[in-house]
Amino acid sequence: MKLLARLLFCLLLAQSASASTVDTLDIRSAKMNRSYKCVVITPDSYKEHNRRYPVVYLLHGYSGNYGNWVNNVPAVKELVDAYQCIVVCPDGAFGSWYFDSPIDSSWRFETYVGKEIPEYIDQHYQTIPDRKARAIAGLSMGGHGALWLASRHPETFGAAGSMSGGVDFRPFPKNWDIAKRLGAPGPEGSNWTEWTVINQVNKLKPGTLAIIVDCGIKDFFIDVNRKLHQRLMELGIDHDYTERPGEHNWKYWGNAVKYQLLFFHEFFNK
Repeated sequence: MKLLARLLFCLLLAQSASASTVDTLDIRSAKMNRSYKCVVITPDSYKEHNRRYPVVYLLHGYSGNYGNWVNNVPAVKELVDAYQCIVVCPDGAFGSWYFDSPIDSSWRFETYVGKEIPEYIDQHYQTIPDRKARAIAGLSMGGHGALWLASRHPETFGAAGSMSGGVDFRPFPKNWDIAKRLGAPGPEGSNWTEWTVINQVNKLKPGTLAIIVDCGIKDFFIDVNRKLHQRLMELGIDHDYTERPGEHNWKYWGNAVKYQLLFFHEFFNK
C-alpha cells in the first residue's frame, strides 16, 4: 500500500510539473493605436514537442476582461491539457460588443479580435494557421461577439460558440452601452438590426461554420437564443443547441465551456 501511495504521489507530481502554462501579454492594435492585455494558455506538451496546435478564442462579457476565464473557471487550464489546444482570451474592453463602431472610428474591436489578434498569435505561437483549426466562443456579450466575428470572418474561424449570448440586443435598448457603440436604436431597434447576430446568420451558407449555442432557461437572454435557434433551423444551418437549468452567471458558464471545448475538439479532429 505504501508503494502504491508513493507511485500515485509521483504521478501527481509529474502531472503538476507538466501542467498547462498561462501567459499574460500585451497585443497592440494598429487600428486603435494602443495595446490591450491578453491571456494565452498553452498545453502541457507545448514546450516538449515541436508541433502545432489548434486555437480556441474565448471572449469575456460586458464589464469583464481578459482574465475572467482563467480566474473564474480554472478548469479551463485542465481542458487545454485534455484537448491539446491553445486557448486565447483577448480583452474586449468595457462594452465593446466586439464591433467596429459605425459612430466612433477609434473603436475597432471587430478588426482587433477578428484579425489583428489571430495574426499575432499565429506569428508568436505554434498554431495551425488555418480556419479548420481555429474556433471562437464567448459568454453574454462575448457570445454575441463570437458568432458575430465568425459569421463575418469565415476565412478566419471555422467554428463558433455562444454561452448565454446577447444574440439579439434590440429588446434591451437602454442596456450595456450598446447605444454608445451603434448610436440611438431607432423605432424597435430598427437601425441596430444589421448589427445583431440573428440577422448576420442570414449570410451563412449551410456547412460553412460549425456552431454550438447554449443558454440557461432562467437567463434573460433565453428568448433571443430560442429565436436564433429557430432561425438557424429555417435557414437549414446545422448547429448544436442546448437549454439547461441555469442563470446568467459563472456557475452556468463554468459548466457550459466544457461542452463547447469538446465540440471544438471534435471539430478539429474531423
